[in-house]
Amino acid sequence: MYRYLEHRLSERLLECLQRRYPGVALPEPVIEQPPKVELGDFAIPMFPFAKPLRSAPLKVAEAIRTEIGPIEGIAEMQVAPPGYLNVKIDRAWMARALAEDRKPPVEVPSGKILVEHTSINPNKAAHIGHLRNAILGDTFVRLLRYANREVDVQNYIDNTGVQVADVVVGFIHLEKKSRAEIEELTRQPRFDYYCWDLYASVSQWYEKDPANKQIRLQTLHAIEDATSEVAAIADVISTAVLRRHLETMDRLDIEYDFLPRESEILHLHFWNAAFEKLKASGVLTFESEGKNKGCWVMRRAGTSVASTTGDTGHHGGVEEEDRLKVIEPVEGVDVRKPNEIAEEDQKVIVRSNGTVGYVGKDIAYHMWKFGLLGRDFGYRKFYRYPNQHDCWISTTDGEKEHPHFGDVAEIYNVIDARQSEAQRTVVEALRGLGHDEAADHYTHFSYEMVALTPRCAAELGYSLSDEDKTRSYIEVSGRKGFGVKADDLLDQLIISAKKEVDSRHPQLSDSERLEIATQIAIGALRYFMLKYTKQSVIAFDFKDALSFEGETGPYSQYAAVRATSIFRKAGIDPDDCAAQVSNKLSAGDFAGYFGAADGDEIWGLWLAAAKTSEVIGQCIATTEPAYLAKHAFQLAQLFNTFYHNHPILSEADENRKRFLLATVAVVRRELIRSLAVMGIEVPPVM
Repeated sequence: MYRYLEHRLSERLLECLQRRYPGVALPEPVIEQPPKVELGDFAIPMFPFAKPLRSAPLKVAEAIRTEIGPIEGIAEMQVAPPGYLNVKIDRAWMARALAEDRKPPVEVPSGKILVEHTSINPNKAAHIGHLRNAILGDTFVRLLRYANREVDVQNYIDNTGVQVADVVVGFIHLEKKSRAEIEELTRQPRFDYYCWDLYASVSQWYEKDPANKQIRLQTLHAIEDATSEVAAIADVISTAVLRRHLETMDRLDIEYDFLPRESEILHLHFWNAAFEKLKASGVLTFESEGKNKGCWVMRRAGTSVASTTGDTGHHGGVEEEDRLKVIEPVEGVDVRKPNEIAEEDQKVIVRSNGTVGYVGKDIAYHMWKFGLLGRDFGYRKFYRYPNQHDCWISTTDGEKEHPHFGDVAEIYNVIDARQSEAQRTVVEALRGLGHDEAADHYTHFSYEMVALTPRCAAELGYSLSDEDKTRSYIEVSGRKGFGVKADDLLDQLIISAKKEVDSRHPQLSDSERLEIATQIAIGALRYFMLKYTKQSVIAFDFKDALSFEGETGPYSQYAAVRATSIFRKAGIDPDDCAAQVSNKLSAGDFAGYFGAADGDEIWGLWLAAAKTSEVIGQCIATTEPAYLAKHAFQLAQLFNTFYHNHPILSEADENRKRFLLATVAVVRRELIRSLAVMGIEVPPVM
């Protein structure tokens, strides 16, 4: 309701000014929150209107206050120097609306949104860095769905890249295993852990003799031949590891709708179709001289400001070989260059040896996402979640009946900040092809890396030098085998949480305590990954994440558990309580309680609870879920203060007791909703 009032106030203010000053172009009002609730609930600065209206800010504020007329839900307006309009909400009206959980009509934009996240190379176990990507992406999906948007969730699978090739090299050349032996290994628990160690061993093998990297390139080319034995082995490995990744993410209640694989992008000739369009539109030009002789290039994104070098991949900081993909030689090509590009401003898309960089295939993939390629995948069911939701995977043929994927209105790609240049290049290619609307609706949802505190690294058994122990964080490295596997992290968090639950609730069965510990552990992990802004480097620490105090998931969960316990003791259904109280208390009752000595304090709690939809809208507009984490923490803090200040169940005045219970019910509901959008469950006890 807070968001509804804010929008309504903005509309009425503009209508008022337009009546008084017809024909004047006016800026959108800026609505702020005063520092104290007693000053009002909205503060609107008049300074942006002073110049176009040629009037002093105070005079503009006074004109609005006098002429705007009554607004449902608004109690009064006051003019405040040096030029503000302070607005007070009708507290009784807002409280009744919240208690009844009224949902005013909201215009929902049309069109489906595609969110791509996780996108782990299927060559080894998922690690802690992948968890940040997946949790950010999954939470953004939940935010969009809360706002009633239709969302497809995709997880791009690079199953023909160099990381997969490296594990294939390990199995064939280091361990001398056949396809049958590898298939037998895939049936063992946590096959992805086996691959984790093997991947590190292969990296060490390459370092011993650089000539060994030639085997990597040979393997990479063989994988791209769908008929080869090497390609079959790569498929066995990548499919088994992918299934383990889905199982890992399922532990966090993270689901996907579709898994597009790079193998189908190659075999269904997505790149070839995109290549023809890029050449015909002049986005790509052929270089016949210079350092890029024989290459197809496009203008590097942002070169009007500064030139940059290097070629970053799509889904992680990877080596040059990671991005090499073979395409068929182009014959009869028109090599004229209608638009010369300075050599330093050239971005190589197709190399002189006939390979296309990762960015090239990324362009083709995103053309498919927007329905601009003229081709489609085949589809088959791959994984069924416990709730019976099916996750589909790409194939060359597939099932006749399947959901419609692609052809979306908006795209959000959750990819780390190191891939910014590659993302900008895709956008520039779309613009060069004449698809400005698609480019405008393409968002790189970037984020920074996850590391470990020295304490956390030591707890996980890693040996640290004296210098390491003084650092603020320790970086992880998959190639060196140094890092935290996602499943290990979850297991350790659950073990730690269960020790706390065991000590607090010995009367519960072991299975009940384990379930509660799991909810606490997942809540701790998800909140820890979300409370930092995306551009902050996270240094993960077990103790900090699991604390029941401070800005943590367990702290917010505990506030909701505490609120629920009040209703359990009273024998009242919390979900029905607020609406029932709204029927029993009059507007005058609500006004009287909010006007009492402690009324501002309690109103501050109701006002915070009213802002859930406002905060979610802010999270979507800025692609920053951290605002919702802050909102949940603030609600928990305010509720805990309220809980300690007001003995609710022992309140003698029956009507005031109803009012206090309604306060608890509304805050509990909004806190549970906020946590649910972050993928965090509230346990029955803590």
